[in-house]
Amino acid sequence: MAHIHSLRSHLTVLQTSASHFPSLPAFYVPQSFSESGDVASWEPVSYIQFLLDVELFARHWGHVLRHDGVPPRSVIGMWLSGMTYVDVLHIYGLTRAGYIPQLFSIRLPNPDVVYELLGKANACALLVDPSFEGLLKHCPVPTHHAATTISDINSHDAPLPTLLKLKEDDIVFIFHTSGSTSGTPKLVPCSLSWLDSTITKSHQIAKPVSRTERNQDVTVWMGSMCHIAQSFMLLGSLQHGTCTVQPSKQAFSSNELLLMIRDCGVNRLNQFATFLTHHLRHSRQTPKLLALMQTLDDALYSGLALPQEEEEWAHANGIKLRNLFGSTECAAMLVSTGDSDMYLQPLDGMSYAFLPIAETETETETETPSEEQSASLLELVILAESPDCPASSLRAADGHFHTGDLFQEVRPGYYISKGRDDDWIKSENSLRCDTKAIEDNVRATCGDLVSECVVVGNGRPSPALFIETNSDMPQLKLKREILRRTRQFHSRRYLHERISSADVIVVVEKGSLPRTATKGNVRRRATEEAFRTLLDKIYNAEWTGTS
Repeated sequence: MAHIHSLRSHLTVLQTSASHFPSLPAFYVPQSFSESGDVASWEPVSYIQFLLDVELFARHWGHVLRHDGVPPRSVIGMWLSGMTYVDVLHIYGLTRAGYIPQLFSIRLPNPDVVYELLGKANACALLVDPSFEGLLKHCPVPTHHAATTISDINSHDAPLPTLLKLKEDDIVFIFHTSGSTSGTPKLVPCSLSWLDSTITKSHQIAKPVSRTERNQDVTVWMGSMCHIAQSFMLLGSLQHGTCTVQPSKQAFSSNELLLMIRDCGVNRLNQFATFLTHHLRHSRQTPKLLALMQTLDDALYSGLALPQEEEEWAHANGIKLRNLFGSTECAAMLVSTGDSDMYLQPLDGMSYAFLPIAETETETETETPSEEQSASLLELVILAESPDCPASSLRAADGHFHTGDLFQEVRPGYYISKGRDDDWIKSENSLRCDTKAIEDNVRATCGDLVSECVVVGNGRPSPALFIETNSDMPQLKLKREILRRTRQFHSRRYLHERISSADVIVVVEKGSLPRTATKGNVRRRATEEAFRTLLDKIYNAEWTGTS
């Protein structure tokens, strides 16, 4: 078995970077805010200070947990926003203290589900953001307040815990799938060897394109550290001495982006496609924003495809786009070449296969491909020997990890994404939602009211439910009754998976939903396209964060 001296972790990366780039800023953290809630100014945190802060938090949590009798290598739940520098210190500090973080998103606000997942991981304690403390009742493990400022941390003059030597199969982090399966997310345990492969991949993605005046790349927080995307991007940034700017929120305004480029020197933008689209649309009307976006070395997006019109406009106007394809279970897997065609290539050093899908599988997608398309559709499979193949609990019977993501090979070694072979969609922040589970629940609980239904909402904040009805009940009463009957089902799901308002239930005439010609199945994508204008109104899609 390999040990920590030969396999890297986030902690060894931080130690190396603090040695190589001690005085460079590792983060810009908010110093002041405007009346609109945008960050108005930032202050730097150097690499050496970041290391010292992590060690401070390690001393604190090492003292607290050992005082409670929790031995090292125990799993500790962490229910945090994941969007702040202090959140990073909690996560890195806890691992530096010798514990295994089980990371919960604030988008999973049901404590009962959190408790079940704590039980599945055999967690011994829960660190919780103050905003969630009011929800905690009957927690099965001891809870601790997660500080929101560094000044709230007391190291108790405790010694720095010894850095443990880990074997390649030892678990370092536990994430969760971003969508619920059978009413709950799945555990995604990440071993040291898996983490080492992630460090290799993130090094490729974050490699500097050109050198700025300050000889340092500056990028932007992509999302919550409780999800894999930002954890991955931070690993890449740290290896190259890159600085990460903390924004006011994930969907930060174009005004704030202007300030980050002007005042912090941002030259690389990492965002989910939905949020990048807003800035591209603003750039059309705001010459100053367009000029600054043209100066970026990299505008990397992930999670969803950009609308074709936006992608073509960006290329035509000199914005340097890259598309990164990944998942919670494997982190990043494919990246585009940066050319205008945006074809995807597997990252170096991994072992992937693109396998033809079985004919029967093409019928499971509500948008049944043509014979020509299905003949060339390939599923991305992460082979067992690939360093980033996830834990055995997530693999298929053949030992490989079948992603369910479909591609077409446009030329040898180059691919374009063609969606999935199942009923999952992605929300605006690229978290997954099982539409079929929602539809099945509606049919089971509302069969006397609903003759047919379909769930849509790809790239939206939450799903929408379209129904054809058997009932002559007034529409508003019908919608409220559906909400009432399905409330318990949705209470266990992530926020981005929930049907929680009558506004996202749409009643249409019987037989009016688009259907396939052969089996008569409702076509999800066709429904989404046919009702796009209505959906835009429902979600109030007009962006208001421009200057």
